[in-house]
Amino acid sequence: MSLDLSRSRLNSIASRFRRTRAGVFADRFIFNRFEVPTLVGIVVIAAFLWGFAHLASEVLEGDTNAFDRAVLLALRNPADLADPIGPGWFEGMARDITALGGVAVLTFLTVAVAGWLWMRGNGRTMWLVLLSSAGGFAVSHLLKEVFGRARPDLVPHGATVYTASFPSSHSMMSAAIYLTLAALVARVEPRRRVKAYLLVVASLLSVLVGLSRIYLGVHWPTDVIAGWALGATWALIWWMGARWLESRGVVEPERDEPSSPQD
Repeated sequence: MSLDLSRSRLNSIASRFRRTRAGVFADRFIFNRFEVPTLVGIVVIAAFLWGFAHLASEVLEGDTNAFDRAVLLALRNPADLADPIGPGWFEGMARDITALGGVAVLTFLTVAVAGWLWMRGNGRTMWLVLLSSAGGFAVSHLLKEVFGRARPDLVPHGATVYTASFPSSHSMMSAAIYLTLAALVARVEPRRRVKAYLLVVASLLSVLVGLSRIYLGVHWPTDVIAGWALGATWALIWWMGARWLESRGVVEPERDEPSSPQD
C-alpha cells in the first residue's frame, strides 16, 4: 500500500512538473512572439517621433535653411534654375513616380487592397487597412495646417501644389500607406519570402516618391525626411495594433509557413 502511495505521489509531482515546464515554454513563446517585436516597435516609434520633433524645431528656427537650399540648387542647372539636372525623360519619369504618392493613386490602391482582403474573408484586416489610410490622410492634413511652412520659392516647381510644405504629404502618405498595406497584406500571406518582398517594394516606393518631390522642387528636403519619419511611425503603430488585436482574437491570426521538420 505504501509503495502504491509513493508511486502516486511521484506521478503527481511529475505531472505538475510537466505542466509547469509547459507553462514556462508557453510564456517564453508568447514573449518571443509578441513582446519582443512590440518592444522593438515602441523603441523605433519613439526614435522616429523624437527625430521628427527635433527636425520640426530646427525647421521652425530656420536652422535647416542652408541645407535645404544647397540640396535644391544641386539638383538644378546653374545656368537655368527652371531646368532640373538630367535628360528630359528623367524629369518625366520623376513626375510619374511622384504621382504614386498622390491622393488619387493611394486611395484607389487602398480600396483595391481592401476589396481583395474582403473577398479573401479577411474582413477585420480590411477595416484596419481602411482606418489606417483614412487616419493617415487626416494626420497629414492637420500637421500641414499646424506648421504652415511655405513651399520652396528658390526654384520653379515641376508639379502643381496646393497645400503647405511641412511635412511632405506625398512622402508621409506613401510611407504610411504602402508600408501599412504591405505589413497587413503580409499577415495573410504565409510565405516569408513574399512577406519580405512586399515590405522591400513598399519601402522602395516610399523612398522614390520622396526623392521625386525634392527633384521636382516642390518640397524642401527636410519636408520629405519628416514625412518619411511620420509615415514609417504610422505604419508601425498600425502593425503593432494588428498584433495586439490578433493576440486577443479580434482580427484574423497572421499566417506563416510551417517550420521545417526537425530530424
